[in-house]
Amino acid sequence: MNQVENPTAFVPSASEYILDNFEQTDRIAMLVLNRDFSETIQRITSVYKASSPEFQAWLRYKNANGSDIYIGMNPVRKDASTRTKEDIESIRHVYLDLDHGGPEALESVENSSAVTKPNYVLTSSPGKFQVVWKVEGMSLEEAEGLLHAMARELGGDPAATDATRVLRLPGFANKKYETDFYVEVRRESTGIYHLRDFKLHIDSQDSPSHNYDIRAKRDSSSRTNLSQSEHDWAFAKRALARREDPKEVIRRIAQHRAADKTNPEYYARHTVEKAMAELKVLPSQPRTSSPAEGENNREPGH
Repeated sequence: MNQVENPTAFVPSASEYILDNFEQTDRIAMLVLNRDFSETIQRITSVYKASSPEFQAWLRYKNANGSDIYIGMNPVRKDASTRTKEDIESIRHVYLDLDHGGPEALESVENSSAVTKPNYVLTSSPGKFQVVWKVEGMSLEEAEGLLHAMARELGGDPAATDATRVLRLPGFANKKYETDFYVEVRRESTGIYHLRDFKLHIDSQDSPSHNYDIRAKRDSSSRTNLSQSEHDWAFAKRALARREDPKEVIRRIAQHRAADKTNPEYYARHTVEKAMAELKVLPSQPRTSSPAEGENNREPGH
């Protein structure tokens, strides 16, 4: 860590939060997601513009009209138009998504000797938190290995272990509930951390290059809770078995995973095509659309 921890009662505005976490010349991804209208807008823009009064006014307008607001936590290359892993310019943050356990889960993280004091804690919805550390000197593979290890050891959401992840932007309303919940943030440290500051064992299973099939088989045999991808797969098979239109199934999965996946349309199409192949469903078969029943997809970002 290259700065002394300096907790302070600083509650930043959205613009201040952006400027404190990035350089003004950095380019970042801003995601605007309206579930009611199936609208997903991703803007790759400079930190200077994203923090400007004009851009913030546009975000407030979209938020007031039903859209959730997210920010990519690692800057992208100057010529990037997407936020794939190949587009990531540098690793500036690691994070935990605590969607189970409430305040007790957060207290456990903050008292853990395995991690340093976080820079920011966001209350993303009632009893759910996003914990953010500023870092430097990490490769993408090191960062994702650490993200996997933190999620495994500290009870974080395993879906939030990608360097391209977007988190909620504080000061904006969470639109997933009947009543708006405004995302709150508090700063706990001004430190900038390094890999050595996290006392977690990162083994081969935490590497992004680790064989996925081996992990999937091991995970499915050792636990009863399905992963998000398994939920998507099960949802697709149920919907297709009800003879729903595959295009509509793809649309719903892509919408639910917009903030999790760098290319949600490709992911959703691939999931549905695999489900169709297993069920031996022909693309040309007529289907009738029906409302989703028992949908288990977890929407991103609390």
